[in-house]
Amino acid sequence: MSAITGVGAYAPRFRISADAFEEAWGQFHAAGVSQKAVPSADEDALTMAYEATTRALEAAGTDPTSVDWLGFASSRPPEAEEDLTARLGAMFALPESSTRQVFTGSTRAGTRALWAGLDALESDSTTGLVVAADAPKGDPDDAVDHAAGAGAAAFVLERGGPAEIVDRAEYAAPYPGTRFRATGDDETHALGVTQYDRQAFQETIGGAVDGLEGDPEPEAAAIQAPDGKLPYRAAGAAGVGTDEIRAAASVHELGDLGAASVPMSLATALSEGYESVLAVSHGSGAGADALLIEADADVPVATALEGEDPLSYAEYLRQRGIVTTGPPSGGGAYVSIPTWRRSIPLRYRLEAGRCSECGALSFPPEGACDDCNALAEYDPLELAGRGTIEAVTTISQGGAPPEFAEQQSQSGDYAAAIVALETAGGDETVSAPAMGTDAAPDDFAVGDRVETTIRRIYTQEGVTRYGFKIRPAGE
Repeated sequence: MSAITGVGAYAPRFRISADAFEEAWGQFHAAGVSQKAVPSADEDALTMAYEATTRALEAAGTDPTSVDWLGFASSRPPEAEEDLTARLGAMFALPESSTRQVFTGSTRAGTRALWAGLDALESDSTTGLVVAADAPKGDPDDAVDHAAGAGAAAFVLERGGPAEIVDRAEYAAPYPGTRFRATGDDETHALGVTQYDRQAFQETIGGAVDGLEGDPEPEAAAIQAPDGKLPYRAAGAAGVGTDEIRAAASVHELGDLGAASVPMSLATALSEGYESVLAVSHGSGAGADALLIEADADVPVATALEGEDPLSYAEYLRQRGIVTTGPPSGGGAYVSIPTWRRSIPLRYRLEAGRCSECGALSFPPEGACDDCNALAEYDPLELAGRGTIEAVTTISQGGAPPEFAEQQSQSGDYAAAIVALETAGGDETVSAPAMGTDAAPDDFAVGDRVETTIRRIYTQEGVTRYGFKIRPAGE
């Protein structure tokens, strides 16, 4: 039977409280949300998916090269038309022949991806990877935006394991207008007809749960959470109590996670050790999926959900790019897409090279060897993603190259460093330039230990470049 063998979850470090919204607007439209996660200027659904996937693979002890099915879900992918599983797969060196699918267009997309992953395992796949990442956005004075959070959850699926998915069902009925985003529109809207929205939510959730065999009595229930109140109003339709919903709820501290809402709550329930979990999504339109998960052993889970940096409302608008200026004109360094593509192995996976003449390491592995000056071939090897700062400076307003200026206007000053990146054994290092993230510039100093992650670097010609950045090393 198909099972979850590893779970990863991630939320950005920034938080804004309901009080900050109420102070700015005189009211707060997201009932039951005390605070929500806010992505930084260099984060989006793809980078959050990377964070969650890294943790899921590590938790499961799964070699990425064994993954033969990948599903990525988001109601707001960073590109409206692009197969982002190609980029996500390249970040982990997944086999180029692995099957990949993108799920979007609805907050139900996360469970749609899980559903498809289960179907793949029942046919010919052996290891599946499902990741849902989202960061909804609405008009600043709208209930959608007041609730909108950010986060990602990822699951490794195999044909047997500690948490088996024992039953599933779906239900759909036409309810247009409950939540929608027009083509070309950057913000999600809702008509806000309370009784109509509630009826759509309860009918579809109840219909999906009724399709399950038997009478589930879960210890925890992961229910779609557009705000912190609506899931509890569907308790009767889902056949559970409010305590079961509260046991898995992530909305109160992270906000509405869109397509990642139910996956994140499922990850939360499994991390708490619940042996029976009901997961029920809802997507406008309207439809719902219900999945019943039973665990007979602890599921390996790795999460990074703690918020460390509170934002004022003005800072929140700045991170969203609403109150910033555009980039200055001219003077930027142009890097063509073909040139950038050739550098993907080093930017995504820290692929260095060992000189075949003298054995010295080079990063990037191109041109003449820095040690022996030979124009020799390089033997590739991947660095470990950790190292020590050798030199560091702060780039302040006006000091950033034009291609970085727009992002800097959102995030503020950032650190630029030279880092001695280590090999897997830690016995050799090679120096590389890197930008800092996830911390203020003052948090980076010579001698500090750092680790790498993948974030947005800049956007040029409408195409976002992703690559590694550094942050203070975790314990």
